[in-house]
Amino acid sequence: MPTLFAFLHHLTAFALVAALAVELVLLGQKLTLASARKLQIVDRVLGISAGTLLVVGLLRVFYFEKGAAYYFQNGAFHAKLTLFLLAALLSIYPTVRFIRWRKSLKQDRLPEVSERQVKMMRRIVHIELAAIVGILLAAAMMARGIG
Repeated sequence: MPTLFAFLHHLTAFALVAALAVELVLLGQKLTLASARKLQIVDRVLGISAGTLLVVGLLRVFYFEKGAAYYFQNGAFHAKLTLFLLAALLSIYPTVRFIRWRKSLKQDRLPEVSERQVKMMRRIVHIELAAIVGILLAAAMMARGIG
């Protein structure tokens, strides 16, 4: 069972990174009806991946790995969790924007999006990706007993 949960943890992490990469690419292009719809779908995949990653990760902490006591006394684990929560909080802004597009897209109209909003969403995705780099470092540290 621990192997299955480790696999699920990695699978959802890769799905999350892939979704962020697709969002970054789509936000770097001229917005069209098709790309706006894709952004909504990709953002749902991102949210599902993040939620699943958190649940599976916590199950590993409490039931399948070294035990909660080990992780909660480890500074690298705290860093990893903090960076994950930071990325999750930052992702709220793009998600809210994409949700607000629903009405326009149902009417086959391009949503009104300012250049400033697009720049902000791209900046947020960049920060989320940087947070993932930090998460990977913290995970490597944890695996080596550092922290």
